[in-house]
Amino acid sequence: MARGTGNAAAFFVATLILWSVSVVFEIAFNRRRELLAVVAGCFFYQAANWVIRHSLSRDPLFVNTSVSLLHSTITSLSVILIVVNQWMKYGLSEIFEHAQLFGGTWSGAYSALCFSCGYFAYDQWDMLHYRLYSGWIPSILVHHLILLVCFTLALYRNVTINYLILTLICELHSIFLHVRKVRRMAGVCDAKSTVVKVEWMVNWITFFVARLASHILITYKLVTDAPKFGKGIELPLALFGMAGMNLLNVFLGLDLLKAYRREKNDQLKRQE
Repeated sequence: MARGTGNAAAFFVATLILWSVSVVFEIAFNRRRELLAVVAGCFFYQAANWVIRHSLSRDPLFVNTSVSLLHSTITSLSVILIVVNQWMKYGLSEIFEHAQLFGGTWSGAYSALCFSCGYFAYDQWDMLHYRLYSGWIPSILVHHLILLVCFTLALYRNVTINYLILTLICELHSIFLHVRKVRRMAGVCDAKSTVVKVEWMVNWITFFVARLASHILITYKLVTDAPKFGKGIELPLALFGMAGMNLLNVFLGLDLLKAYRREKNDQLKRQE
């Protein structure tokens, strides 16, 4: 391992340990039993990791991607059910009011956010343990750290829960990111096949709608509602988190474009 990469790993391991101590302290000493759903999320996805590792493949990347696919599917369905349930009860305009997004908590939203927070902690550890990252400042580890900080502080203070639930609609796009990885590991790489064409089409649609557009709209909502936030840490932290997410989305889009062109070029080379 390069020295820079080793330093990055040490930093992210340290932050994960600090995060774990913080959660345990809140549960044990501040009697925040509702945060046990975070621990449940960690153990659930670690158990899924163990099942896949012992039944399908021992390849760390395949196992990690499969568990990530499971998380994206569960989270996407949870978010859609939570939002649709509120929409049917109160109407679209009311659920997107500042008071609802900032101080309210939709039915099931707190537990869903806790469970997803547990996944990001599990996944951070799994990637660090098996070195499933690259670069001096690995974007995926930065992404998970931002989410863990923003999610956990929101859970501790019980604010912006609904805002954060809306950010998780991007997991709908993550489903197809992980499907693409699994598909390539399975050796299905023919860019002309119907399956691959449909997958890329859905991948791009969900990237622009469920990830890029949704995060831009959430950022816009934060900016327009800024005077309603007061003087706490919530608005600066939310804007910082969304700025980081939007920047990472741009990098992800560029990586997707490179991958798409690479698959096209590989297909042309095989035909020559």
